[in-house]
Amino acid sequence: MTLFRGLSAFPLTPTDAEGHVDTEALARFLERIHRAGADSIGLLGSTGGYAYLTREQRKRAVQAAVECIGGKMPLVVGVGALRTDDAQSLAHDAKAAGADGLLLAPMSYVPLNDDEVFRHFVAVAEAGDLPLCIYNNPSTTRFTFSDALIARLSAVSNIVAVKMPLAADDDYAGELARLRQMTPDTFTIGYSGDWGAADALLAGCDTWYSVAAGLLAAPALALTRAAQSDDAVEAARLNGAFEPLWALFKRCGSFRVMFVIADLLGLAHVQPARPVLPLPEEASDDVRQALETLEIAERGA
Repeated sequence: MTLFRGLSAFPLTPTDAEGHVDTEALARFLERIHRAGADSIGLLGSTGGYAYLTREQRKRAVQAAVECIGGKMPLVVGVGALRTDDAQSLAHDAKAAGADGLLLAPMSYVPLNDDEVFRHFVAVAEAGDLPLCIYNNPSTTRFTFSDALIARLSAVSNIVAVKMPLAADDDYAGELARLRQMTPDTFTIGYSGDWGAADALLAGCDTWYSVAAGLLAAPALALTRAAQSDDAVEAARLNGAFEPLWALFKRCGSFRVMFVIADLLGLAHVQPARPVLPLPEEASDDVRQALETLEIAERGA
């Protein structure tokens, strides 16, 4: 079972200006990921713009995804919402549509404390009745999971994984050792923040939750497999080819950059939901050059 292990690819959710999901474009994204051989798909994550979509729009995206790749590879669905009852409803929807797992971030306008987050996760895990991954994403939620809270949640039925931000001081080995000592052996620990993925994988993490793999799954998978095989030299070479893209992610935000990549690859001409603005036209040249660097590296492999 590859759920919450290996390379999990997070695609955009293509929509029109009114928020209607472009199911044909979404299918192109998902089929591209499936052909590349990624281990799972993370639908409606941050890259999928879940926070900007209504329940009906999110339900339509999940239904379209299941119709496209259901049964072919594991599908994890983000169910984060401001209210616990809304997140429970989204978890119900995802399971009813045929999702394999859930991803939950503690969204809130009012800052939350540990007990509020714990109760929120327990309620959604019970409602969804699917394997659930904790989404520790302080850059957007402004909530940071303590080791103690992760350990507490790992004892809850159905909560089986955590998606971590990049480790402080790049100490992935230390963080992994610490968390594994506090959580069950079956509990998986993965990382987002694509530019740190090679180091995290080489340190022994279970999963790379990847933005880039949502459209560039083939080179992302090559990097994943090299690191999983402890081939540090090949992992460094492949990560080096990604460096121009990582620089763009850091400078412009990976969410915005992915819309430009979708356009340059001819997969979809879509824009982020307002108030997020697309990148200026001149940024396309930088993105194009980053893609060319990846192509050159693949041809030279």
